Amino acid sequence: MFLRLAHQHRQFVQDLVMNLQALAIVLERRGYLASCYTCGDQMNSASFMVSLGNNHLIRFLVSDYGITWTEMRDDRELMKLEGAEAINQLQELANLVKQPTPVSSGNKTLVKRS
Repeated sequence: MFLRLAHQHRQFVQDLVMNLQALAIVLERRGYLASCYTCGDQMNSASFMVSLGNNHLIRFLVSDYGITWTEMRDDRELMKLEGAEAINQLQELANLVKQPTPVSSGNKTLVKRS
């Protein structure tokens, strides 16, 4: 049973890493500064970061050790979430990306919906 759970966890992390890479590409194409770095070719961990403008930064880390979402503004931590809550916040970011982008000039900023 534990070997099966370990295998499922590895698959989950790999799927999450692939989705983070895709999200970074979409955000870059929309004009945001975004990156997703992985260590090695096994895709068992990743560091995803996106700048939302006005010194607003999101960092999402995933590895076998855990999952964290950190939101910062002006180098100060605003929010730190772990596990399922971190993934839910990542889904909110992905949902915002799905919305049509308005034509505007200047810095782009994503705003969390309440």
